[in-house]
Amino acid sequence: MGDDARTSDDARDKKIARLARAGVLLVRLLGRTWRIRASHDAEVKQFRAAGQPIVFSLWHGQLLPLLYHHRGEGATVLISEHADGEIIARIAESLGYRTVRGSTSRGAARALLELAREVEAGHDLAITPDGPRGPAKSVAPGVAVVANRADAPVIAAAATASSAWHLKSWDRFLIPRPFARVSVAYGDAARIDAADARQAALAADCVAAMMLQAEQRAEEAFG
Repeated sequence: MGDDARTSDDARDKKIARLARAGVLLVRLLGRTWRIRASHDAEVKQFRAAGQPIVFSLWHGQLLPLLYHHRGEGATVLISEHADGEIIARIAESLGYRTVRGSTSRGAARALLELAREVEAGHDLAITPDGPRGPAKSVAPGVAVVANRADAPVIAAAATASSAWHLKSWDRFLIPRPFARVSVAYGDAARIDAADARQAALAADCVAAMMLQAEQRAEEAFG
């Protein structure tokens, strides 16, 4: 029984490794063809120039083009511990990201602590408030709690494309087609000023409004 379990685990690990390698190659090949235009990013540049880490909030379904756009910047991404999370984590790491495994909604204490340490070390964070399993575009309180604990500004980020594939997944995962125009936009920065984590969690509606603003700005590029 033990040998069978180990064999199954080895086969699973090899499958994940193959998918991750294929994913890395696909993202790099596709990304080189995308025509990315960023807008409303003045505050992002200002915080970066001042050495102020940012907590980016982005929808899980828009993760791919945003990961590619911010590649090589050394930001930290919160990735789920599910099997698909392992594939995304390996792709993110190949693009120059740091990763923290876990969730801000399930077993959050360890993830929150690790994320706070990343900010203290000067790294930006990227968190998907509707991950890892949705519902799509719903806001869990993790972004607000982490930003409050880390005393860092929140900036919503969104991406859309002129032509794209959408996976048949809960988040309709966005994959811009070759040579697509990709619009990346950001919402206005905000700080979550709360006395404790419970109060910070009440700011989830604020984060949702920021996400809507970023999405609207991204879509403006295509009229």
